[in-house]
Amino acid sequence: MTWRITLEGIQYKERQEQLSKFGLDGSAYATEDKAVDDRTVGHNPERLSLLKGGIVYSNAIVTVSPTYLKETLCSGWLSGALMRNRDKYSGILNGIDTEMWNPATDIYLPAKFDAGKTEGKRICKKFVQKGLGLPISVADQKPLVVCITRLVAQKGLHLITHAIKHVEELGGQMVVLGRASDDRVEREFEGLAELHNKGSNIRILLMYSEELSHMLYAAADMVLVPSMYEPCGLAQMIGMRYGAVPIVRKTGGLADTVFDMDNQSHTEIANGFVFEGIDEGSLNCALGRAFSYYQEKPNEWKAVVQKVMRIDNSWNNTAGKYIDIYNSVRVR
Repeated sequence: MTWRITLEGIQYKERQEQLSKFGLDGSAYATEDKAVDDRTVGHNPERLSLLKGGIVYSNAIVTVSPTYLKETLCSGWLSGALMRNRDKYSGILNGIDTEMWNPATDIYLPAKFDAGKTEGKRICKKFVQKGLGLPISVADQKPLVVCITRLVAQKGLHLITHAIKHVEELGGQMVVLGRASDDRVEREFEGLAELHNKGSNIRILLMYSEELSHMLYAAADMVLVPSMYEPCGLAQMIGMRYGAVPIVRKTGGLADTVFDMDNQSHTEIANGFVFEGIDEGSLNCALGRAFSYYQEKPNEWKAVVQKVMRIDNSWNNTAGKYIDIYNSVRVR
């Protein structure tokens, strides 16, 4: 029998496992090179981690982007186990369902569009602006930034809250759509919603809505993904599919899918605005560059929109790599 394990978000801690309940002798795995949780070495008792054991005993390990693979080898409590098993560890980008996420056929949109005919995107923007009570600019000089995310620390909460303020300072509009699992975070964003939703440029919607997420991606000029870490990330891929230019922090799968517009050495793949720091100033710089590009170079911006819509982030580019790995470990 062969085993494959896929890693995503390995920061989550394992609970203590009582292998005896499953008829297994835990002492057989209680060494650092097998399944002892590295975080408990020297403690009494030391714990076992099924996740680490899976890494050690699997035939192949896959995580969801090449850059996240590198990051997990360099930091985190599993880095030692992953380094010892580096020869069977691969990083393969996730894909998106391009039938579900298709602006040319999307049932939720008031107007359809594609890379060749983008007029429907402007209709979608006006539709969302009107529905949310956001002013509609005749000359379309107010870029609309959307952030569709779970409101958890991983997603860069301090940068999201700062962006709400800075986007308005730059003369743009912003919509945040998401829910928080933590009561404290929920209360913080409820306060921000109370403060900003009465104004004219910001809307904070503390909910999950499949229909609204489709409409927001279609309406957006830019999609913001300021994650602290991101194993792969789908928002930037979906956003590009709908012609929203991504603004992302350079980490994990974001670094593998978004390439900065101002990087002159890779102009052929440039498709967004990237920042590296976790500070507000780094985000400000990326937002400022994006806004300047949008407002000062409308023709070039339209070309970027069409370019990102043509990028293939479907499973067509990914599924074959998984099949290759499955075949490589298959019992013959």
